[in-house]
Amino acid sequence: MDGIKEFGLTKVSSHCSMAEMDDLYLSKLLDKPRLNIERKRSFDERSMSELSVALRGLENYENTYTPGGRSGLDTPASSTRNSFEPHPMVSDAWEALRRSMVFFRRQPVGTIAALDHASEEVLNYDQVFVRDFVPSALAFLMNGEPDIVKNFLLKTLQLQGWEKRIDRFKLGEGAMPASFKVLHDPDRKTDTIVADFGESAIGRVAPVDSGFWWIILLRAYTKSTGDLTLAETPECQKGMRLILTLCLSEGFDTFPTLLCADGCSMIDRRMGIYGYPIEIQALFFMALRCALAMLKHDAEGKDCIERIVKRLHALSYHMRSYFWLDFQQLNDIYRYKTEEYSHTAVNKFNVIPDSIPDWVFEFMPTRGGYFIGNVSPARMDFRWFALGNCVAILASLATPEQSAAIMDLIEARWEELVGEMPVKICYPAIESHDWRIVTGCDPKNTRWSYHNGGSWPVLLWLLTAACIKTGRPQIARRAIDLAESRLLKDSWPEYYDGKFGRYIGKQARKYQTWSIAGYLVAKMLLEDPSHLGMISLEEDKQMKPVIKRSSSWTC
Repeated sequence: MDGIKEFGLTKVSSHCSMAEMDDLYLSKLLDKPRLNIERKRSFDERSMSELSVALRGLENYENTYTPGGRSGLDTPASSTRNSFEPHPMVSDAWEALRRSMVFFRRQPVGTIAALDHASEEVLNYDQVFVRDFVPSALAFLMNGEPDIVKNFLLKTLQLQGWEKRIDRFKLGEGAMPASFKVLHDPDRKTDTIVADFGESAIGRVAPVDSGFWWIILLRAYTKSTGDLTLAETPECQKGMRLILTLCLSEGFDTFPTLLCADGCSMIDRRMGIYGYPIEIQALFFMALRCALAMLKHDAEGKDCIERIVKRLHALSYHMRSYFWLDFQQLNDIYRYKTEEYSHTAVNKFNVIPDSIPDWVFEFMPTRGGYFIGNVSPARMDFRWFALGNCVAILASLATPEQSAAIMDLIEARWEELVGEMPVKICYPAIESHDWRIVTGCDPKNTRWSYHNGGSWPVLLWLLTAACIKTGRPQIARRAIDLAESRLLKDSWPEYYDGKFGRYIGKQARKYQTWSIAGYLVAKMLLEDPSHLGMISLEEDKQMKPVIKRSSSWTC
């Protein structure tokens, strides 16, 4: 702890006062009925245009982080020093989280996906998944235990450097593993690691989101600890550049969004999300902004930074304009003309109005809106996806008005999107003939189960973070109360089934680690909103497009 404080004073002493002011302000947030988080802009809150000009002659990290604040350094495991009375579930959750820890040569390097001894099939639930570890990492950071996070970041970075081949085909150099497993040999007293880059996954799809989560977690670690040295190492700098090189490469695509296969993210089975899924676009946007704050302005980093700035401008405009849906925009699409040509076309993707599903018209409230699941030629996937919309709020991909509209939608459609167990991964479920075609008759993704409209407790932390950022803590409290009524009693399931999330998933693992960690992170965020700085980015005013076609959220 002393080393961190000393480092913070020597490296970023000019910004300690700002961190202290932020902490004093944020400590009062929960006393207000609606939060309005407005703080002095830190380095990574500046506009892209400012960054590209003003930082050419500066050290890269002088203003990037705000170490010395509350994020993780003083938060006890049971929150006993907070003004909140700790729930009995908290201690049980910490015990379960610690049981899931994985060690490599006696050093903690992650947490396994699930510790369900009752399950006959282990499959890959005994491995450390990159996306699964993120809520565990945030819980450890908020609890002042950064070592396991640092070890995880370094270990996965080493795995990135491995040659990756699937059926004699070589993957991109920057690809991060989906998961890894530590093998212990008690006779030889050695530990070895086996990584999975998609060659063992169901469907054999490489994860697109792993690299994005890695960059986001690297920033969270740095913001929490004030340890700028890790991100500044040549290895981490190269790792970020390799990840982004895969995504920023130029090709035949005419959109700034990232083209992806089905099964490349949290929804890791076929669910009709091929194309430009909202989850990947929101994570892509957030990772770009996080990397922009951490990349050095040296010879190697300068080109990458310039490409990031250009892509962010294009991506933000595209997403905010074409992925956004509210009552007015739905009405506009309903009246679209087709077969339009030239730059004057209004229906730019030639979407046939008859393809709009009936459920959307009843689902869309007068106030509220959301980023739809996918947009591509002649296709709009109108489904709601929780992770993509929450990350869009946290990354400020959504404007403040759009963020408020997403919260309005959640409140207006609480039964559909939250139900009896937070939170629906997507809405609505695919059924009947559509289910057979879209999922390939996947028996695990039957309607209102698993990825097909199932309820995932891990999403509680993302919902809570989004609620705090938008000044709606009461929504998070209501969701946490629902989770606390059942999660421990049900042994921390992976997911719940049913239209309202009433039933433990038919193939859900018990003691699912990210269900446990997601609950802990949600609790700690609500009890100390200053932790939000680890995983939230303020709006960049320069990237805000003029959207004239709808303002339903202000009605």
